[in-house]
Amino acid sequence: MGKSREQILEWESRWALPAGAATLVAIALLIVGAIVSAPVHGDNKAEILEAAHEHGSALLAGGVLQAIGFALLIAPLLVIFRAAQSRSDRVRAQLIGLIVAAPLFFAVATVLNASATTEAADQFAAGEAKSTLTAPAAAQECRSDQQDKGSKEFSEEFAGAKDPLAACQDEKVADDEAANAISDASLEGAASGFAIGGRLGLAIALLYTGLWAMRVGLLTRFWGSLGMALGVATLLGLVLFLVIWFLYIGLLLIGRVPGGIPPAWPAGEAIPWPTPGEKVAAEMQPPDDDVIDVDPPPTDNGSSTPGEPRRKRKKRD
Repeated sequence: MGKSREQILEWESRWALPAGAATLVAIALLIVGAIVSAPVHGDNKAEILEAAHEHGSALLAGGVLQAIGFALLIAPLLVIFRAAQSRSDRVRAQLIGLIVAAPLFFAVATVLNASATTEAADQFAAGEAKSTLTAPAAAQECRSDQQDKGSKEFSEEFAGAKDPLAACQDEKVADDEAANAISDASLEGAASGFAIGGRLGLAIALLYTGLWAMRVGLLTRFWGSLGMALGVATLLGLVLFLVIWFLYIGLLLIGRVPGGIPPAWPAGEAIPWPTPGEKVAAEMQPPDDDVIDVDPPPTDNGSSTPGEPRRKRKKRD
């Protein structure tokens, strides 16, 4: 049995504001987490592991902050999904589990990835990681790179080295050692698995929720379509691009979105957005002031047809 309009509005008034606040906190944690772990970077895997070994605590702290941020994103997704479900019986309630699981998978993957990277960095710094790339093979790859880039550009890439080819060879061997250290980390497999599950789950959640929220009028066509597009982007690992969309959702749920909230929210029912064709038809419709009532055409004997309604025609200037 469907909920009444009063029940829908009561539930949303209770949870929309906390969910909106949680969204804004989540965005802040994701940004702060990225800033905290910013020292861990590099042009290749070897440089990244060297930085991770030096700034291991920052990497773990940033990972924990971002994990909490991802977990908090359950709140806005859940409220939007439930609001859409309340306005349409066609929304599949079974997908609510995916709405909850996807951000949690991201949270777990973030912590596991930070731990796996720290473990790999310690092994790499201790010289325990071994390269499967032989010196002759590395030298061959470097000579190929030199031919592709040209001697000048290749030398500039290893500026300061007496022998650019030798520096290139050492870098490739070190990078292979770093790659092996990462793949051998005990938590790497679990981190990759949760990350793949999180990306796939969040993509489906955003596609489905964005579609139905747009159909019932909870999101405008622009923001609904953007959420669906960013859902696809998560499959490519572009997760942080979702910050803009969730910022809008957070402001929407606390009632601070520019332009006001869509009318489907206060109405407690679906108010679909008009299609482009319907908009054009509405614009072409003459206003009521330009329409007057006229009598129906007379019959053959000169009298009006009994019971026939009066017709309307446009006024002439």
